[in-house]
Amino acid sequence: MRMNIKKGEYFVANKIEELKAQLADSQKIVFFGGAGVSTESGIPDFRSSKGLYMQESGTHVSAEEMISHTFYKRYPKQFFQYYFENLVFEDAEPNDAHIFLKDLEDQGKEVSIVTQNIDGLHQKAGSSVVHELHGSTLRNYCTKCLLHYEIDELELDEDGIPRCPRDGAIVRPDIVLYEEGLDQNVVQQAIEDIQAADMLMIAGTSLVVYPAAGLINYFNGEHLVAINKSPIQVPAHTLVFEDAISNVFSKL
Repeated sequence: MRMNIKKGEYFVANKIEELKAQLADSQKIVFFGGAGVSTESGIPDFRSSKGLYMQESGTHVSAEEMISHTFYKRYPKQFFQYYFENLVFEDAEPNDAHIFLKDLEDQGKEVSIVTQNIDGLHQKAGSSVVHELHGSTLRNYCTKCLLHYEIDELELDEDGIPRCPRDGAIVRPDIVLYEEGLDQNVVQQAIEDIQAADMLMIAGTSLVVYPAAGLINYFNGEHLVAINKSPIQVPAHTLVFEDAISNVFSKL
């Protein structure tokens, strides 16, 4: 019986089989993920978020400015209003990508996650090694006594600003704001895992946010894979899927 398979479908099927073979050949796998990993859990891409009109200054403030260190210090009320409305998604659940990576780990693979996302979904799915380059909205700390608070422990004042019950200081999220540097311990751990990896999977990122995007240059392994809906610049030998992450992982 002759099967009616279109040329494009056959090409994709071949690439899926190649990815399966590469996964089977790899023991140490690093997954480098961006916003596209979280959008399939209903979390919007931050770069598509809109800013807001500031009555105090009479100007429009971009999303990037809203979560900058300067804005947080100068306008904490507006910062936290925007932050809780646009960056915190406590009810979000892991999607096929998060679950697939946990399944790989359960199969005996050494899987490290290097993520630019701040939602904690990789840990929620059960992944053991997660390097959060930009921190997490689930963790918070007092800016005075440094006491740590989970997100469900936050106490807000009348302006919606989280305050420490011990000293009344602002409790800020443990995330990297614009104008702030990455945690170098986290960066170093990510670099070490990437250098030791057999396979590096890049997914859901356009590789335009530095210094995080530059970490992939430390990869010296055999298999390089990229999954992204839009084209990205990667080395010529990369196995590339211009598709949704869930579409690729569901075929595996």
